[in-house]
Amino acid sequence: MTSRTATAFNAGLPRQELATLRAALLEQRAFRREQLKTIRLSVPKESIGADRSARAEVQDHLAVAARIVLADVEAALDRLDTGHYGRCVLCRRPVEVRRLRICPQTVYCGECHRVRESGP
Repeated sequence: MTSRTATAFNAGLPRQELATLRAALLEQRAFRREQLKTIRLSVPKESIGADRSARAEVQDHLAVAARIVLADVEAALDRLDTGHYGRCVLCRRPVEVRRLRICPQTVYCGECHRVRESGP
């Protein structure tokens, strides 16, 4: 599906809004890739024993979180390209633009997000 065709299906969002959201996603992707690169290089070799172990553990947790966000961002870019961006994966209603502006990789509308956060 071409980018032009995909835009018609992305929850009816205007082209300019989609371009802005795509730019935010691309920026986030670049940031997360750089973050992962920095994390890989950040545990000093001169650290020893428990200090090195603690630093490595913190770096591992940071790397996991960065990889999760990076995967979410990549998935959002894929949805943009295929015309499935901006729709809640649970109720299929459009995700509010203000939510997308805050977190462009989100997959839930405000209502479904609240329901998921409140638990069973």
